[in-house]
Amino acid sequence: MSNNLILDKLEGVFIRFKEVGQLITDPEIMGDMKRYIKLSKEYKELEAVTKAAKDYKNALDTIVESKDIIANESDEELREMAKMELEDLEVKLPELEQTIKLLLVPADPEDFKNAILEIRGGTGGDEASIFAGDLTRMYTKYCEARGWKISVSSFSEGTSGGYKEIVMNVTGDGVYGILKYESGVHRVQRVPQTETQGRVHTSAASVAVLPEAEEFDIDLKESDIRKDTYCSSGPGGQSVNTTYSAIRLTHVPTGIVVTCQDQKSQIKNLAKAMIELRSRIYAMEHQKYLDEISSKRKTMVSTGDRSAKIRTYNYPQGRVTDHRINLTLYNLAATMDGDIQEIIDKLQIEENAERLKESGL
Repeated sequence: MSNNLILDKLEGVFIRFKEVGQLITDPEIMGDMKRYIKLSKEYKELEAVTKAAKDYKNALDTIVESKDIIANESDEELREMAKMELEDLEVKLPELEQTIKLLLVPADPEDFKNAILEIRGGTGGDEASIFAGDLTRMYTKYCEARGWKISVSSFSEGTSGGYKEIVMNVTGDGVYGILKYESGVHRVQRVPQTETQGRVHTSAASVAVLPEAEEFDIDLKESDIRKDTYCSSGPGGQSVNTTYSAIRLTHVPTGIVVTCQDQKSQIKNLAKAMIELRSRIYAMEHQKYLDEISSKRKTMVSTGDRSAKIRTYNYPQGRVTDHRINLTLYNLAATMDGDIQEIIDKLQIEENAERLKESGL
């Protein structure tokens, strides 16, 4: 794409940015919470494009100025400085163009949302539960390193450790857009602690990442929800408290059931359970979108089909392989300690290339 074409596209962005900026200060718009939130998100996205666009336009202007100095200036020192600046900008310009192209491609609609992270032990019995526990630790450390808040909604412990299943809420900046790549089946190859012959076993755990639905995203009828309360239980079946603070919600039309027992307050558990219930119902609709894009993007095959095997953690060889992009890294210990950014970065690069191809930019 030529500089002029990029600048033409950016002109429309500048106009819309100014328009949205005026709209979000309109008292009438501010009174319509659903529209106000939508416009505020659009403003934030356009702000990022506008900032990158200004950097890009400044670079183009400086290149023109530098070329003019080189061609017409008699002062050798000034000409030398202009040459150095020109060389520097000619290296930076393609990077600035790439950034703008990506910003001009519409983001996936849910990328800026918080997420619900669900990990379930799959095939492999006790070892699968232990592995689900290892993945829980991996994601917890990763989220903490990014400054995200992670809280457990519900869990069921494995008989030998780990979790049969665990559901967590993750809140922070752009959580879903980053964690969505983790949806799918994760496979582990290692010698279980219970194995006396030293044989390598293969076990699996499934990870599901759902965008957290906001209150205005879905209209839930109170008459469609059955609410049950019960006593929370902790490790080993010990009673956490003697009040009926744990909540189980059943959405009658869909049969979706969610539970929350991590708070001592029934009101807090109910609020968290409602967020999860809304998100699970909302995810059913979002799945149609995922099914549509999964056929186009190999990075998202896992979310389009949560039974797809996406990654293998091989302990004897100390390697991690992501099957979607044929990436193999020999840093298993660091990965299990929460260092998964490199894998996510490479998946994002692949997806960005596919998004640009789709958009024709």
